[in-house]
Amino acid sequence: MPIRVADDDWSDSDDEVVTGVETDVLLGVPDGSVESDNDLRDAAVSRIGGLPALLPSREPPFPSSQCNNCSNPMELLVQIWCPFEDSTMDRALYIWGCARASCQRQPGSVRAWRALRYNAEYAAKLEKKKARKDAQRKAAGPAPVNDANPFSMQTPAAPSAFGLGDQIFGQASNSPFEPSPAKEVHKDDDQSDDESEASSTEDSLITAMASTTIRESPWTAAPSYPATYLSTMTEYIPPVPKTKIPENARMEDPADDDKGGKDGSWGLETYENTLKVDLVFERFTKRINHAADQCLRYELNGTPLPFASDKVFEVLFPAPPQDPLPVTGAAFKVVSPVRRSYNVSSIPHCSVCKSSRVFECQLMPNLINVLRAADKDKDTDSDRKLTDAERIKAVQDALKSNQTSDRRGMEWGTCMVFSCGKDCCLDEGGKDARECWREEHVLVQWDE
Repeated sequence: MPIRVADDDWSDSDDEVVTGVETDVLLGVPDGSVESDNDLRDAAVSRIGGLPALLPSREPPFPSSQCNNCSNPMELLVQIWCPFEDSTMDRALYIWGCARASCQRQPGSVRAWRALRYNAEYAAKLEKKKARKDAQRKAAGPAPVNDANPFSMQTPAAPSAFGLGDQIFGQASNSPFEPSPAKEVHKDDDQSDDESEASSTEDSLITAMASTTIRESPWTAAPSYPATYLSTMTEYIPPVPKTKIPENARMEDPADDDKGGKDGSWGLETYENTLKVDLVFERFTKRINHAADQCLRYELNGTPLPFASDKVFEVLFPAPPQDPLPVTGAAFKVVSPVRRSYNVSSIPHCSVCKSSRVFECQLMPNLINVLRAADKDKDTDSDRKLTDAERIKAVQDALKSNQTSDRRGMEWGTCMVFSCGKDCCLDEGGKDARECWREEHVLVQWDE
């Protein structure tokens, strides 16, 4: 059975990286284009690109998708179905990004929204489940004395979105690569439920999920990439293979080669190149190479994977105070690798309930490749439908509008989303609401 590992600290030493483990991170990977109209309208089907399947019954304001720099509507990058364990609320995340060149490296060019909606059918099932367990507990008599080992490594489970098995992103647990219909969402595992009642509940869920559409609204005219299914898989870091050295092998010191230059320039060049290595980016690359097709990393209340040693990294993983190095030649001191601890104190609190925000997910560089490839395929298909005259006119129009502001291409390395730790759903008066639409905090590390 694979062991699991948490990754709350960041060290400047590669020796700290554990291999041969299954982590708590879920990886979102592309899994084919979305062709079904029902899936396109289903908020419980996670996707890359496409138009949003809006969860709230009241249509959210269209400016939610607008770039805070150019004020133009942005394309949907991902939509994630991610309800919390034993929650009565349906839940989804929507992340938009601006591809205009002039908006890159600007705050507000990537925005994330959290949508919640009360699920009355599932709430009723939870009540029946609770009542049934209470009755079973009462019939069983007093609970046995807890003789668990207080020094065991197990820790209390934090609130998570994984109470549905592997059904986060709207997928059945038996196959993480095949998107499931909405009827699988919020499905109880208790086999004692009445089959007809379960069937009725599932049918109503399908209707509820498809009831919110964007027909006859500004959302239908929004720019979009072709929709692609977003499937999930657990991150696994394989063990490092052991290198077998032949018995007759001759070991050479690479330092001898550095001394080969008459003026010592080889050794100096090696030293200078070492100084230019970004250890954070190097570690980021090694980590994602285990699953290079990942477009998203999801770990509610987890730790983000930093892209590079920039200002965002320094904010999230501040260096601890260290003793100053000696300045005299006689003194000598060994400096240990710096261990940085993940810290979210700099992340703004929820604007509604004022509770702390926690890391939930981050977009990965391969998402840009997937969106770009899907967009090119769409352009190719549209070119085939044009007549020669229409194609010539399209080229002429493109040449006339050859302006810098029209150039497109996203340049971020990763986009981290931090959401309300309490997953609040409150109205303007601070009272519990049956649905909400809230913007969450996004930190972007840009590709250099």
